[in-house]
Amino acid sequence: MNVFCRSTLHQIEVAIESIIGIMDGLKEEDLIMRPTPSKHSIGELLSHISLICMADDLIAGGASQEEMDSFYRSKSMHTLDDMRVELREDFHYLKKQVAAWTEDMLVEETTAYWGVTYTRFEWLVEVAAHLYHHRGQLHAMLVHCYDQDPQIPMFE
Repeated sequence: MNVFCRSTLHQIEVAIESIIGIMDGLKEEDLIMRPTPSKHSIGELLSHISLICMADDLIAGGASQEEMDSFYRSKSMHTLDDMRVELREDFHYLKKQVAAWTEDMLVEETTAYWGVTYTRFEWLVEVAAHLYHHRGQLHAMLVHCYDQDPQIPMFE
């Protein structure tokens, strides 16, 4: 595995471990909290976060909208433990995928079902950005809407 992929996976792991740290401070009843009525609850956001590593890799591999809808329907996580397990398993899946990539594969371009085109390496960077984005949302929801500061280091 090249140094860029290894480093990007490390940053993804930093995000995942801090997300799990935040989850460790939550109670099951916190999952229903919804600071904005038309937006995701804490539990819905965590369910989404838990699937990012695998879902984004599937999208990068050319999965259609129908295939992604089916993927999301096949996943049902209702507890913090379910979400922790899924998050870790999907990260291990992603690491295994990345370990198999050749230099030629890293520069291959694929187009998502909504039309954006990235190289395989750009898709990996997108996974990191996606996780950090939602981690920030989760942190802001807890701190600013529920006065719950997780006291978790967000960066190394």
